[in-house]
Amino acid sequence: MIALAVFRLAAYIRSHRVYQALLLTLAMVAIVYGSRAPRGAEVSVLTDGAVLLIPVLAWAARSLLDTEPDRQREMSAIQAGGRGKEVAAGLLAAFAACAGFAALGLAWALLLGVSQAPRSGLLASVLFLYGLSALSGTVLGALTSRAVLRSPAVSIMALILGFLVMLLVSASSLYWLTVPLIPWMRAANAGQLLDQIVPLTAVSLAWCLIGLAAYLWRRRGV
Repeated sequence: MIALAVFRLAAYIRSHRVYQALLLTLAMVAIVYGSRAPRGAEVSVLTDGAVLLIPVLAWAARSLLDTEPDRQREMSAIQAGGRGKEVAAGLLAAFAACAGFAALGLAWALLLGVSQAPRSGLLASVLFLYGLSALSGTVLGALTSRAVLRSPAVSIMALILGFLVMLLVSASSLYWLTVPLIPWMRAANAGQLLDQIVPLTAVSLAWCLIGLAAYLWRRRGV
């Protein structure tokens, strides 16, 4: 499974699709961190970056999962020893790509976007949010990949609308139905991120697990 994940990640890079997500990531962080955040606003700005990265990461995950032709995917399932291992390898490769882009965005933010790094506890919370961002992007990208939505136009629209719905729902009292992006930002702005990181993480992971379950169900025999 690991070998197949590496193979799919390498194919994603060789196909040059990786540059789409790379350019989107660089453009996004260049805009968000065009000037250094003032002292005291570091956590808020870093959290905003984690939220805005999610659609870019979803695009990266979707592109990676769509790189391999359908017939090749079927052959990979046979060689890997079953559909489950092929699906797991694809998700692992997609998460690795998303984690790489998230790390790039965070590195840019810490080096060029803030006046100083947050204290250790808050920095750990921010790092955790970027990990959740990578996982959320992976799940959203998987749910809009070709194996789930055959039409490229529908797939792209679903990805964009999915992120917008995530924002709108998380801004309401029903935020627990999705990844609570707006509560992430509210907690960071209020200086309460460290205190609220556990419940926010629990809600985020719950949505990701439900999304992964839906993807796995859809991939049965596909």
